[in-house]
Amino acid sequence: MSTNLPSSAPRSGVMPSLSIMMFLQFFVWGAWYVSMTGFINSAGMSELTGVAYTVAPIAAILSPFFLGLIADRLFSSEKVLGVLHILGGAALIAAPMAARPFELPPMPADAGIFHRLFVHDASAYSHPFILLLLLHMLCYMPTLALSTSLSFHNLTNPEKQFPIIRVLGTIGWIVGNIAVSFLPGKDVSASQFYLAGGAGVALGLYSFFLPHTPPPLAGTKPSIGQILGLDSLSLLKRRSYAVFIVCSFLLCIPLAGYYQQARNYVEEMGAVVNQSATFTMSFGQMSEVLFMLIMPLCFARLGVKWMLLVGMLAWVVRYGLFHLAVDDRVVWMILMGVILHGICYDFFFVTGMIYVDKAAPPTIRGQAQGFLVLVTQGLGLGLGSKIISGLVTQYTTDGVTDWKNVWLMPCVFALGVAILFFLLFKERRPSRAGNPAP
Repeated sequence: MSTNLPSSAPRSGVMPSLSIMMFLQFFVWGAWYVSMTGFINSAGMSELTGVAYTVAPIAAILSPFFLGLIADRLFSSEKVLGVLHILGGAALIAAPMAARPFELPPMPADAGIFHRLFVHDASAYSHPFILLLLLHMLCYMPTLALSTSLSFHNLTNPEKQFPIIRVLGTIGWIVGNIAVSFLPGKDVSASQFYLAGGAGVALGLYSFFLPHTPPPLAGTKPSIGQILGLDSLSLLKRRSYAVFIVCSFLLCIPLAGYYQQARNYVEEMGAVVNQSATFTMSFGQMSEVLFMLIMPLCFARLGVKWMLLVGMLAWVVRYGLFHLAVDDRVVWMILMGVILHGICYDFFFVTGMIYVDKAAPPTIRGQAQGFLVLVTQGLGLGLGSKIISGLVTQYTTDGVTDWKNVWLMPCVFALGVAILFFLLFKERRPSRAGNPAP
């Protein structure tokens, strides 16, 4: 959804309503996405793990097309959010009912890297559990860009106000994680999907009462570029913007390892709090709250380049800690790696959303945010999910995973991305008038 420049006059009730929206937006995701590996393992579907973590990237790749055709020109954002969350919530509620044991066929001895990553598990996509997860994410992924652009449209000072709203999303994810850890059966329970799906339906109903945000391109004749979101590609002519997009894509490859395997790693290493690995994982989102609140101060002192770079380096440290902790099962290193998620996510991804909002003209901001989702949550996480799944398979013998080697690759890879970004990204500092330039 593209945004128009808001007026300078504050609108009462906007901040609370947007905060509730953001809380529920990420509660829905946090209440099942990390914890579902417990349910998948208990249901005899462990070989579906890698595929289950590709449905979100597939949906993210398709979401910009939906945004360009529907959200930017036909319906107001709050109505689109309402319909998508209701449909997605219903699909998530139905998902555990379709669970049944699954085994992949044997890997051919002469299988090449392409076959191992993209062909061998193709049959898993027809599993009804996976199909329902895919349907949910096809509805959910467009709402990430929509909720962001809706917020920017209705805020008077997005750089200062959006982090405050976005921190409620982080709290929503935390509450979702913690709620799962208190369910009967904890993260092996099917109830996590009922909880998350029910919250999605509730958010869908609530969305119809959000501030009215009309489509900015209503009444215009759509071009192919607008429908497909290609207009935002013009921003890639700026070298620094192109460097940002490429590095965002590359960084999401190691990010996939955290989402897909960190919960299993935490459980196997014994770094479990409250008898739940999912509860341990919530520490990462708890640290997000702190760093989200100090982001406005960091913007003024560090600027965009150093905010993004610090976020990248935090990924290097996190995976380095995971790598070093394996031999002696050093719990404090594992916990510190989880807690670093606050810097990893806030300083890179939230800063990136704000950077894109400033870099894009008002008429294509929605497309630009959608393209960022495509590159990061879609292409980056999709490729990363395949790679990390292949690494775990390669380094697992008789059910025992060599986590030391598994975490070494994302650590080195993230360091390479950080170096590339440092050398090529050039930031234009704020003007004397105090208006930051993209």
